[in-house]
Amino acid sequence: MGSDNPYGIQALWTQSDYVGKGVFVILGVMSLWSWWVMINKWLDHRSLKKIAADAEKNFWNSASMQEGISKLKGKVNPFRDIAEDGLRAVEHHKKQVRDVTAQIELGDWIETHVQKRTDMLQSSLQSGMVVLASVGATAPFVGLFGTVWGIYHALISISIAGQASLDKVAGPIGEALIMTAIGLAVAVPAVLGFNALTRGNKSLIERVNYFSHDVQAALVAGSRVDAGAAGRK
Repeated sequence: MGSDNPYGIQALWTQSDYVGKGVFVILGVMSLWSWWVMINKWLDHRSLKKIAADAEKNFWNSASMQEGISKLKGKVNPFRDIAEDGLRAVEHHKKQVRDVTAQIELGDWIETHVQKRTDMLQSSLQSGMVVLASVGATAPFVGLFGTVWGIYHALISISIAGQASLDKVAGPIGEALIMTAIGLAVAVPAVLGFNALTRGNKSLIERVNYFSHDVQAALVAGSRVDAGAAGRK
């Protein structure tokens, strides 16, 4: 029965001009790009969550900061980088006793170095989010443009043929509306993915901030502040 239907996506593609085909291609690229971003960001989130769990479990059970750093494995580990930056800041502050560094409080000096690493991670987590936001905002309008263009050509064809019966009008116009449906099908997953990833980014940044604050407290005061651990529960 599907072969008897003269309307549908295949027929729309066959009968479309270069503009209509261009809209199809644009929506296809937008969909593939948004799904590629969502899958990669989801994999990054899963990896970072595992790294965060390992850091929160193993790092603070170590006898020293150096031993804790050695337990943080992985080629890319922002928690290890934060701890290492903190240690380097302390060592640099101690060595430069006659430098301008000595005029800066140790806590402020450590915070400056650790915050840079936290900001770098936050920037990394935000990468690709603009793509999802753009696709979610523009895909429905791209689909709507395709629909308007398709209806325009359908009406011109009907006018030239001189036939304005319901079956001659409803079919081409209904076929053109497929473009709007495709635009919505591209936009909805992008919007849902954007919202889910935004929540995930917020949760990960909170865990990183708690860890960095605990590292700063341990380096300055010599012990971890329990408030950070309580906040993660």
